[in-house]
Amino acid sequence: MPVIDLHAHLTPQRFQAAIRATGEWHGLTSRTGELQVPGFRRTTDERLADMDALGVDMQVISPNAGFYQYGNDPTTTSVIARDCNDEIADMCTAHPDRFAGFATLPMQDVRAAVAELERVMVELHFKGVMVNDHVNGRTFDEPEFRPFWEAAEQLGAVVFFHQGSDTVVIARIDRYHLDNSVGNLTERALTFGAIVGGGVIDRHPKLKLLLGHAGGYTAFGIARMDKAWEAARELVKEGVDPAVALGGEFGAERELLERTADRGPATRPPSAYLRSFYYDCCTYTGATLRFLVDTVGIDRVVFGTDYPAPMVITDAVHWINGLASLTAAEKAAILSGNPARLIGM
Repeated sequence: MPVIDLHAHLTPQRFQAAIRATGEWHGLTSRTGELQVPGFRRTTDERLADMDALGVDMQVISPNAGFYQYGNDPTTTSVIARDCNDEIADMCTAHPDRFAGFATLPMQDVRAAVAELERVMVELHFKGVMVNDHVNGRTFDEPEFRPFWEAAEQLGAVVFFHQGSDTVVIARIDRYHLDNSVGNLTERALTFGAIVGGGVIDRHPKLKLLLGHAGGYTAFGIARMDKAWEAARELVKEGVDPAVALGGEFGAERELLERTADRGPATRPPSAYLRSFYYDCCTYTGATLRFLVDTVGIDRVVFGTDYPAPMVITDAVHWINGLASLTAAEKAAILSGNPARLIGM
């Protein structure tokens, strides 16, 4: 079975060429593509050489998160997304055994996002999409995103959640890399909670959801999520208004609150939804990875390295294979079996 890396990024060569020629690309500057990071300047041939040296057979490539551009004009974002996706498609066509694609979408315009999702899945044969944990502060439990979830489920698209630069920590502190090291992991737990609490999985049980960076704090905070879920239900039973006990209307999902037997935000405790998601192995320690596997199940953990970002797992294939805490079967599942099943190979 091939080793498949589901968490690998790209700064498009067409963006880099435009920056060298004119200093901008669709109004974006070099900062967007993180060109100050050497890894993001690598060519396709250099990428392939790295993959060979690292023992990676295939990368499922997603654009650098700077190209989300959810705060930009929707028309401009749509053009940026299409150009990014077309470059990845060209790479997949040239090297079909080495590359597959996760697209970027103009998520601030859900209709345009669904149109681009349909294009990349049907015409370009992508495996799915990469999205931020929120769209300009709006989480994915909001009703406006229902057409997106319907399309993603129908098309069988993997939805890979990966933070942008505007993590929740920025509002408190922007020093010491905490926006990344803490904010990244916090965002993923918030995404898990919003999607579960908002009933997205209840409505769309066939969704393929992948949480980057091992799901952040999700596996480690799930017991507290369950406790809060139980405590809120007890308050409702004691006569407390659900909007008070449950902390608002959970993305305006009022009909969901009224549909469930005791007016809770989801039909099951949060921990019951852990296996509705996949999690990459980007944990950096064997003990943390072991905890993740034991919490969510070995069949839900996939190989993902964050290549070529500074947070990449160094020599990830050898790292996984060298972990005494994993069995041979578990290593094979993470490196090959689980990623292949998730993307339909």
